Amino acid sequence: MTEPLKVGIAGYGVVGNRRRQVIDKRTDMKVVAVCDQKLGGDGVFDDGVKYFSEYGPLLDEQLDILFVCLTNDLNPDVSIAGLEHGLHVFCEKPPGRDVGDVIRVIACHQKHSNLKLKYGFNHRYHDSVLDALQLVHSGELGKVINLRGLYGKSQLITFGQTSWRTNRDLAGGGVLLDQGIHMVDLLRLFAGEFVDVNSFISNGHWNHDVEDNAYALMRTETGVVAMLHSSATQWRHRFNLEISLELGSITLSGILSGSKSYGAETMTVARTAGDDMGDPREETTRYNKDTSWADEVAEFATAIQDNTIISNGSATDALKTMELVYRIYCADPDWKSKWGLSHEAPEL
Repeated sequence: MTEPLKVGIAGYGVVGNRRRQVIDKRTDMKVVAVCDQKLGGDGVFDDGVKYFSEYGPLLDEQLDILFVCLTNDLNPDVSIAGLEHGLHVFCEKPPGRDVGDVIRVIACHQKHSNLKLKYGFNHRYHDSVLDALQLVHSGELGKVINLRGLYGKSQLITFGQTSWRTNRDLAGGGVLLDQGIHMVDLLRLFAGEFVDVNSFISNGHWNHDVEDNAYALMRTETGVVAMLHSSATQWRHRFNLEISLELGSITLSGILSGSKSYGAETMTVARTAGDDMGDPREETTRYNKDTSWADEVAEFATAIQDNTIISNGSATDALKTMELVYRIYCADPDWKSKWGLSHEAPEL
């Protein structure tokens, strides 16, 4: 019988704990050590899992896999350290504070190409998203014409989170980079790459040095247009993605989450009939179970065990999504100038 892969988790907050819950249900992986500054020292939990307050001692353990669930400023450096220790790395989003952070990790990964590097773009694994993607790819509704994406919450710091999210040096950005990056990734998934980007970026309500609203209008080379609003002044938490196609539309509304504050996760499909007077027949599917976290880890495990490619959340996905996030920032000349931002990859 093959021994389970030994897992270390750097960052043992809400997300780190959730990753462990998924891993603990698997027979091919086993968490052996974690680290988090909040643990206040080193020791061993009652179940035998070691814990440390810093990631250095964690990497000295005999591990096969490292899950990185840290703040944005630490994610790239700890991912690099994991790769240099010969570990497969799964890093949460965002992959860093800016494009340069991602480039540094990719440069390291190229030196350790035998290892798997995956990023946690979890929304790709939600059943509503998978069903919508399958329908789009089937061609049943024709080609995509345009998309409208809204992802909003009530503030930048919620559910007891710490203030690092509003500190530009640590976070790199606000609601667009922290939460809106999921919607940016989905827009790329459904429409392809965007060549034209226009935006307005604002921090006029919360007045932190990171944005609380981002508004973008983007177009692909083939003419698909996407509108994006990423907001921390939504008040009622909301996830909504509308996809208009030649023969109908797909609307994804709500997303199953730990907070349960985004409402029911549904997919509504409308098909044009030619004589429906703008009120076509619709079919709505409701999703009551979220298997996305388990499915995401399962794909990572398969890639390691079978030496297959990372099909979702690859380093290339992370780079292209981060580049688009920063193109949105930089498309607002005032915001770009104020913070000296760049969407171009720096020379290493």
